[in-house]
Amino acid sequence: MLLFFDADWFDARLAERGLDRAGMAGAARLERSELHRIFANERAATGEELTAFAALLGADVVEVTLRAGVAARGAASNVDSSARIESIEARLDAIDTWLSEFEQTKKRA
Repeated sequence: MLLFFDADWFDARLAERGLDRAGMAGAARLERSELHRIFANERAATGEELTAFAALLGADVVEVTLRAGVAARGAASNVDSSARIESIEARLDAIDTWLSEFEQTKKRA
C-alpha cells in the first residue's frame, strides 16, 4: 500500500487550533498507536476517521482526504463497472469543486 500522508499539514492545522495529535485521536475514536500508524504511512485512514479529522480541523473533508494521501486500490471485480465509474466521477467532481473554491480563496487573499 502506497500512502502519502501530509503530517506537517495536519500538525500545523492542529497547532492553529491549540490541539495536538492526542485530540485528533480522540476525535476519531482511535488509539494513539493507530493514529501514529496513519501519520507514519503504515495504514490509510477510514472514511469515518477522515470525516472526524475534517470536523476537528474545521476543514473540508475533500481537502483532508487529499492531505491524508492516496492508497492503492484493490481489485473491484464484484462491483458493477458503471456504478464504479459513477463513483469515480462523483469523487472527481468533489475534488474539482474543492480545487475551484481553493483557487478562489487564494485569489482573494
